Amino acid sequence: MSVEFRSECDDIEEAKSPSNTSVAAVAVKNADASVYKIIHGYLKQKNNSIIRVAANVARKAASNKLSRKTSDVFDTLIQQQQSKWGNKTGPLLSGICYCIASCSMILLNKVVLSSYNFDAGISLMLYQNFVCVVILLILELFRVITTEELTWKLIKVWIPVNLIFIGMLVTGMYSLKYINVAMVTILKNMTNIITAVGELYIFRKGHNKKVWAALYLMIVSAVCGGITDLSFHLIGYTWQILNCFLTAGYSLTLRRLMDTAKQSTKSGSLNEVSMVLLNNMLSIPFAIILVVIFDEWEYVCQAEVIREPMFWVVATASGLLGLAISFSSVWFLHQTGPTTYSLVGSLNKIPISVAGILLFNAPVSVENFCSIVFGLFAGIFFAKAKMS
Repeated sequence: MSVEFRSECDDIEEAKSPSNTSVAAVAVKNADASVYKIIHGYLKQKNNSIIRVAANVARKAASNKLSRKTSDVFDTLIQQQQSKWGNKTGPLLSGICYCIASCSMILLNKVVLSSYNFDAGISLMLYQNFVCVVILLILELFRVITTEELTWKLIKVWIPVNLIFIGMLVTGMYSLKYINVAMVTILKNMTNIITAVGELYIFRKGHNKKVWAALYLMIVSAVCGGITDLSFHLIGYTWQILNCFLTAGYSLTLRRLMDTAKQSTKSGSLNEVSMVLLNNMLSIPFAIILVVIFDEWEYVCQAEVIREPMFWVVATASGLLGLAISFSSVWFLHQTGPTTYSLVGSLNKIPISVAGILLFNAPVSVENFCSIVFGLFAGIFFAKAKMS
């Protein structure tokens, strides 16, 4: 037997060997009938090169098919894992962002209104909203974000939400001017009670006995805190009570009108960025009207504090935080619900209270401090009861 013939026979036997059986089977199964006839003809003619080519093609086809199947399996697993991870981290991440923004916003507003003795809360709100709108428009100009086109139909639907939003901001600023930060945080617990009642009557969402017990403890802590407050100010407490009603009304109204607002857009959707732009842009004309009505523009023009560069740094920073809290609040409310939204707002009062007492040297008696601590623990108990 010649060397050439022996080599050709070896190649044929290699192609028929058990190690290549599965590869050949895949090639035969997936190949076109005509292609198979051509290969078979070459095999009969003992063509050495075509055997190797056919074997390589079969191996690559099997490898590519396996790779595609493996890739599809891994893509499915990754998508499922990302979905599970998003469901778990969405509320947590949005809640953390909301807490940081809310805490920083309260402290900075206290600095502007009290430390700088700036007696124009509406003007400060107007500037903060203006900063938010400018930043959003710049981001949209550079196509970093996309917003829904504003239409009169959408604006009409959103005006009730915006009016409550303005009232919430204004009352919150005026209450901070007269009340220390720690007491503001405790009195804000009343928002949870109003929100829970609103959910019961508007959304027919009931709560268990532990939740109502926690809400009762919050009422007790707020009353005790007010009685023992060394810096009690009736006007400040009035502003804060109004703020509680407006904050609860904002979260409930926003949730109720979200679907209606989406139907009022051209695309049928309304993302968080569009909601933030709507709130801040529509607030500007209403804020200007309020500034004129309360003669704040005269005070602002004559105030010495506006000539201090550091004042504008702090005021601008508060505007940036206003944008952050607008994003995070809408995002967090979308991820959870009104009661959880108010609940987490109560839990972040612990660091706010401590920082408020230490940074602003607020006069606090032992009884008042105990009331504050009691209120903070009532908020924690409320959180635990809500999740049970």
